Amino acid sequence: MFVGLDLHKVYTQYAVMDDDGVLLDEGRMENDPDRLRAFSDSLSSASVVMESSSAWYWVYRILSEKHEVILSNPAKTKATAWAKVKTDRIDSVTLANLLRGGYIPESYVPPRETMELRELVRYRANLVRQRSQLKNRIHTYLLMNNVTMEGKPFTKEFIEELRKVDDYRVQGYLRLIEAVSREMEDVSKVIAEKAMGNEDAKLLMTIPGISFYSALLMASEIGDVNRFQDSSSLVSYAGLSPSTHSSGGTTYHGGITKEGSPYLRWILNQCVRVHMRAEPDGSVAAFYSRLARKKGNSKAIVAASAKLLKVACWVLRKRREYHS
Repeated sequence: MFVGLDLHKVYTQYAVMDDDGVLLDEGRMENDPDRLRAFSDSLSSASVVMESSSAWYWVYRILSEKHEVILSNPAKTKATAWAKVKTDRIDSVTLANLLRGGYIPESYVPPRETMELRELVRYRANLVRQRSQLKNRIHTYLLMNNVTMEGKPFTKEFIEELRKVDDYRVQGYLRLIEAVSREMEDVSKVIAEKAMGNEDAKLLMTIPGISFYSALLMASEIGDVNRFQDSSSLVSYAGLSPSTHSSGGTTYHGGITKEGSPYLRWILNQCVRVHMRAEPDGSVAAFYSRLARKKGNSKAIVAASAKLLKVACWVLRKRREYHS
């Protein structure tokens, strides 16, 4: 039995199909845990497929208790659907039919513990972004009103000067920045404790430039490193591989694909800069310097990030601490 689920914010469209492609049942149910459990109980042993979306995780958690559940890659599933059934609409029936034929491009679903770590470090990353946005709003106000401040932005002296600005927006942004900063401090303590208890994170922390936070983020985004064939596969998963296009027997290389986790690309971009300062004579820094002379700083940083990820892959695969 094959089941396709088309998830929406408040409801889920489902289709149940047998081995011969006969549609046994089709309908809509509210996104309610009790309703979903009742639906799960009504099925005999089934293979279930749904697309990755903001609503997938709780559905996956309930259904996987009794059934084989596959999370499909939305972009690749659409391309496959067009090739196989010539439709742009990826609905529950289409998903069930693709699953029956073995045409579902599967997305990796990490263990629950890894998923919880991933959400924890992503939460802190989002707090960092929110604080940066608030600081940028203050900078915008200062520019618009031609207000100059002494000292480096958001140092203790700079903030004391900001407190003298008679504007409710500036003072409101300052209060929000302080609240976000306190929350960041609290969650950082939790992350530090989790990182010290995670073997992958502890190995990654032996690489210069990778802190406890960076290590736990990388470990949670990568998951089981042995699911990748080699380090190049991991680089491709992170979206750091150059895109390719072939025409007339000629292959063109463009910018990176930017597929996969944006959080992993972001943290590697941060870590590689610190790593090169810590090891200016190391292999990553030397690689960056050679490429920067030919293609410029921005492209060299991306390539160096990919190289650092390969180093991280080696450390995780070999279960050995880093050595230069």
